[in-house]
Amino acid sequence: MGGTMLIVAWAIAFAFFVVVEVATPGALVSIWLGIGALFAMFCAIGETPLWVQLLVFVVSSVILLIVTRPFVRKFQGKVVDTNYELNIGKTAIVTEDIDNGKCEGRVNLDGTHWAAVSADNDFIPAGTSVTVREVNGAKLIVAK
Repeated sequence: MGGTMLIVAWAIAFAFFVVVEVATPGALVSIWLGIGALFAMFCAIGETPLWVQLLVFVVSSVILLIVTRPFVRKFQGKVVDTNYELNIGKTAIVTEDIDNGKCEGRVNLDGTHWAAVSADNDFIPAGTSVTVREVNGAKLIVAK
């Protein structure tokens, strides 16, 4: 690939990463790749070998990400809890008998039906109120 083609390729990569960053506000990951592409483009302008350009891209992107990530997290504000944190400790109603031996069981938690297993390996009949102890993927670990 010729020198001009590499410059254009790095410019396109820079623009792509900036657009991705703008489209995903708050992530602040692809901007560092964009800046790495910009550094690599300057290397291409200086006619350095492709392997040097790639090395500059990777190393500068990783260094920028590692060095700036703690500062970015500090200024991003409050972390929003996920279902994992929000559901623990809540009460759910068993809608289908929970039997770990048969890999069966469902509960209703705040209007949403979840697959469920017993934390204590106990059989829990339908209609029982249970407490969510843990979230494991799309399955709730519950106890009486």
